[in-house]
Amino acid sequence: MVYKFTSDLLFFVSSGEEENEIIVGTVLQALFESISLLLRGIVEKRTALENLDLILLSIDEIVDGGVILETDPNIIASRVSMRGVEGEVPITEQSFTQAFASAREQISRNLLR
Repeated sequence: MVYKFTSDLLFFVSSGEEENEIIVGTVLQALFESISLLLRGIVEKRTALENLDLILLSIDEIVDGGVILETDPNIIASRVSMRGVEGEVPITEQSFTQAFASAREQISRNLLR
């Protein structure tokens, strides 16, 4: 088991005794960094609880049935936030105004259907 403590949260990843500790540490680092990207650097208990859906989706993108699928935090965050379309600004580089404009555009597109 490996763990990481930050502000008021404790992240840990457990595995069997035969697993490589470096690999398990890589999974933990991918989880923490992807959550940090999704929560825009505010990794604390309150924001984690408010965005628990994003955290659970991140875990789902990293591991499935004990098999490690992805360890790149940027890819994980983009998949969770559904920003995989080319030409879009990554979530880590969006300002509030850009995010608001993007949301407004998507809502108006859905209303006009």
